Amino acid sequence: MATGINDLVLVHIDKKPAFYARLEDVSPDNKPGWWQVKLLVLNLPLQVYTWILEDAQINGTPFTMGGTPVAIEKVVSPVEKVVTPPQEPNDAKQSGAKVISIIGRKKEE
Repeated sequence: MATGINDLVLVHIDKKPAFYARLEDVSPDNKPGWWQVKLLVLNLPLQVYTWILEDAQINGTPFTMGGTPVAIEKVVSPVEKVVTPPQEPNDAKQSGAKVISIIGRKKEE
């Protein structure tokens, strides 16, 4: 599964989980086959790192920075997506469902 813009990743440094980040941007580097990868590091304070990486490294292949092992792992939500078919506007009327607006509703005391 390829890692793309807006994906969450877990960055491992020295073979240990180090920080979470969101992949903000991927743009071509001057060096053919390499990419400037902008990561929004989800720590306080927020920081933006730009690393120059190859496709394989963006997608999880381990690499080194200054001799230190680094790997990027895409984070996949453990929550399963439930796909519901879109409802026709008439379905609510046919089923007897009632739509209640919460706008302008007074708080009951």
